[in-house]
Amino acid sequence: MPSITRRRAAKVGRPTSAEADILAATQRLLIAGASFTELGVQQISAEAGVARSTFYSHFRDKIDLLVRLATELMSSTFDITSAWTPADGPDRLTDVFAEVVGVYREHAAVRRALAEVAAYDATVRAFWARELAPFTDFTIRLLRAEQEAGRVPADLDPVSAARVIVTGGERALVDHVTGADPGHDAAFARELALTWWHGVYRRPSWHDA
Repeated sequence: MPSITRRRAAKVGRPTSAEADILAATQRLLIAGASFTELGVQQISAEAGVARSTFYSHFRDKIDLLVRLATELMSSTFDITSAWTPADGPDRLTDVFAEVVGVYREHAAVRRALAEVAAYDATVRAFWARELAPFTDFTIRLLRAEQEAGRVPADLDPVSAARVIVTGGERALVDHVTGADPGHDAAFARELALTWWHGVYRRPSWHDA
């Protein structure tokens, strides 16, 4: 196996900073199979080509580093999903999920590290709950607006439904990108979109079902 400690060439016209080098190096190590818990600051610094003291000038500790990596994942995902509204329909929702799957695939190693650390670190668990909250709040607002417009049954509970589709959808995404072949990404995105569409956004009233 070729050494993963060799630094990648900087992109032309895009100067890199030590902070960006450390983030990229950590992601490379995780992709290569390293356990985040077992990764040391010295190993991360060596992979990034910076001094250990430089690491601590940009990050308080490894948890701060992991949070920064995960924030990039979730901010990208929220930008994609929040651009969709039910008026765009299920086909566009399928496209949205295809984009989200791509982001999750790119950051799958980081998401695995989050799950690893959240098992024993309350700070990371609380961070992840905060990161999912905007998705849940956004979905609640969408569902309430659809109810007011008469397109979602009045007997739907927006809060419970939002929690189910956001938390359940995120876990399904993680399971998919960490265990399924990329060749199934399009089918997964379509099934997730149609499940949300028919199960929540356009489901019949319980009394009519």
